[in-house]
Amino acid sequence: MDKKKLVVIGGGAAGFFCAVNAAAANPHLQIIIIEKTGKLLSKVKVSGGGRCNVTHSCFSISEMIKRYPRGGNFLKKAFHNFFTTDTINWFSEKGVELKTENDGRMFPLTNTSQTIIDCLMREVNKYGIKILMNREVNQLEMRNGQWEIKFSKEEIMYADLVCVASGGFAKAIQFSWLKALGHTIEDPVPSLFTFNIPGDPIKKLMGITVENVLVKISGSKLSQQGPLLITHWGFSGPAILKLSSFGARELSGRNYDFQIIVNWVPGFNENTLQEKFRESRKTLASQKIVNRNPFFLPQRLWEYLLHQSGINEDTRWADLPAKFLNVLVKNICTQVFQVKGKTTFKEEFVTAGGIKTSEINPDSMESKIVPSLFFAGEVMDVDGITGGFNFQHAWTSGWLAARSISKRAGTS
Repeated sequence: MDKKKLVVIGGGAAGFFCAVNAAAANPHLQIIIIEKTGKLLSKVKVSGGGRCNVTHSCFSISEMIKRYPRGGNFLKKAFHNFFTTDTINWFSEKGVELKTENDGRMFPLTNTSQTIIDCLMREVNKYGIKILMNREVNQLEMRNGQWEIKFSKEEIMYADLVCVASGGFAKAIQFSWLKALGHTIEDPVPSLFTFNIPGDPIKKLMGITVENVLVKISGSKLSQQGPLLITHWGFSGPAILKLSSFGARELSGRNYDFQIIVNWVPGFNENTLQEKFRESRKTLASQKIVNRNPFFLPQRLWEYLLHQSGINEDTRWADLPAKFLNVLVKNICTQVFQVKGKTTFKEEFVTAGGIKTSEINPDSMESKIVPSLFFAGEVMDVDGITGGFNFQHAWTSGWLAARSISKRAGTS
């Protein structure tokens, strides 16, 4: 029998998942994975500090889609076909059990990303899927009912079906070979980054994590609450990463030069904090302010806030002048920092932007513009916050593309 040929462009999570699931569903497919670099599954390897944050233990689609600053409505439909439980079961059937951590992130029990890589490689070998490395696609064209795939080294390959799982690109021009097919590209901008705060004394507190902080972008509606990590360049941690993700386009438009307002004790505003301090002046009257921090903030941060407010470390609660107390209240509830620039979060570079989702069928991942062309993963304008959400999109879109491709290929 003549086998239909599927070429998957991209050797990452989405590409592998598409290839192995298409092979499992249809033995009459000849499948080739094309990777432009010399590395396979590179994001899987570094994710979660080398442990691979496979998915998130969220089992409500309506809750899950809130974790995607872009593409949530598109995924709402896709998740009805393949969701977090399906991911957990898929890996379990292949002998890989996942565990859930307190924050909902899910990792392999072995605590190493190599387990996920080995699992996917076993599936590739089981089905005889061919992998070609160091080949960059620069043109894709339909000719006489077949895809003609041109590589940068003058090489040409033909395929009946193509799944593009090439990941996100940093520059719009890198999408030109897809744009040439008639697809619209939402301009790529970085997402999931940390904030640089040059010249601010708070950087001396690097290494300190504050468990619950409210951070707002000045002059916008963007705000996030959660843990914040002080680094030697500025701020990181879940609250900052979520803010950078939801604000990816707006912050790019501001050229990463903006102010943030930090409330170190989100349970209080300036009025309620004034009341709390008036209480403290009575109940802690004879004690030094530096030794009695009523909010259980990290001690070094408390000392920094006192210093920024002009309060001497020997001052007792009873002796705190009203004007200094007012400054302290402002610094705790509405401290302003000037952000200038960003830093990529570890090696987990994520882009917002890509193929416009309105041009893709969310049930099949097939292009609405060009038949027999499919998409999977970050090449689409879909991105999630940190916590396993981007991988869940990769598994879902890869599986859906595979299912559609296996049906389209038929049995001859």
